[in-house]
Amino acid sequence: MPPDQPPAELLTTDIAVLCAGAAGLMAAIAAGRTTQQHPPSAHPPPTVLAIDGAKKLGAKILVAGGGRCNVTHHEVTEHAYAGTSRNSIRNVLRRFGVADTLRFFNDLGVEFKQEDTGKLFPTTDKARTVLDALLTAARDARVTLRHPDRAESVAHNPDAPHPFTITTTTATIHARTLILATGGKALPRSGSDGLGYTFAKALGHSITPHIHPALVPLVVDDASPLRALSGLTLPVQIELRAGSNKRLESFTNSTLLTHFGLSGPAVMDISRYYLDARTTDPGAHLVANFLPGCSRESLDRELQNLANRKPALWLTDRLPARLADTLCTHAGLDFHTTGATLTKQQRRALLDAVCEHRLPVTRSRGFTHAETTAGGVPLTEISIKTMESRTAPGLYLCGEILDTDGRIGGFNFQWAWATGHIAGTAAAQSLFNTKS
Repeated sequence: MPPDQPPAELLTTDIAVLCAGAAGLMAAIAAGRTTQQHPPSAHPPPTVLAIDGAKKLGAKILVAGGGRCNVTHHEVTEHAYAGTSRNSIRNVLRRFGVADTLRFFNDLGVEFKQEDTGKLFPTTDKARTVLDALLTAARDARVTLRHPDRAESVAHNPDAPHPFTITTTTATIHARTLILATGGKALPRSGSDGLGYTFAKALGHSITPHIHPALVPLVVDDASPLRALSGLTLPVQIELRAGSNKRLESFTNSTLLTHFGLSGPAVMDISRYYLDARTTDPGAHLVANFLPGCSRESLDRELQNLANRKPALWLTDRLPARLADTLCTHAGLDFHTTGATLTKQQRRALLDAVCEHRLPVTRSRGFTHAETTAGGVPLTEISIKTMESRTAPGLYLCGEILDTDGRIGGFNFQWAWATGHIAGTAAAQSLFNTKS
């Protein structure tokens, strides 16, 4: 027989937060600060307990932005996001916007610098600056951080004094309110393994039919010559097209060619739309324009006027030589072909290779390499003003567990700060009306 296990610790708290990533820490801080402001009474302030399975907190914060943590973007609107409802996303962002985020961190001693892309980083260029500020703020707000202690199940008994029961690896915790900030499935080694979806469903919520990696690099066919161009970075327009060739989405930004395929901002941004489209349209595909800003018509005119100049050299003036050679080969052009001998069919083939290059994507690199998750709990099941569940009173949800994901550039962190602050504040304020 296995050795006897020590009895589980029994705990009670007023507000429990699962887990302590970006959204969870913000929710815990907001809840703790709000509880400290409660009207004087014979009762002590409500307690806030944040529970996380990680030995070291903040893994996603520490790796974000190449270890610098892109905290937010200088301009954030609902158009930078996909998910259930852009109208709902707009309302959330209005309640806690970029100015609120900067003020929050400035008050903690974190200063920011804005890069040309609009991304905002701490002036230290260290993600640790951001995480340390959050952990200090949590302690100052009298939040108890319990870790490593992995939550294994949740239950809801609305008639109990403490309706929510969280079972962890070492304890049974009863809470008056519960904030789910468990994240999605991206970067599972940080603890985001999708268990939060199981918790949400156990508490009466639904999950979108498809859960995809988002902001994720894409793998191309093994036989693609693009794989031999690893290390090249250049601006590219990448379009998502339906099987009918209808244009669905488009992003123009830096693109990195790698040993496995494609990465960089343009690829990361379009990845979630591509993966989502493929669930209903197997013919959906990506097309690259390696000369964004140049019209096909103007390029065609230039090709017709090359005379004795070689198209391969003409293209090398505009693109890295390795890529230019690859595109010419893809179009079936010999290096010695001159403009004077170029046929209309050859011009069309070269322009297709340059301006409408179908990318032979086979799959994404998966959640292990994704920065966030597409899909989750629909916002229609949440009260946007408070982030409270419409199915389980006293339950609040924030961050990546919700069906909202943003572009690369700090937008997902802004969503975490906004939803976390709203949820934590509302959860604490709800106790003022019931605590006697």
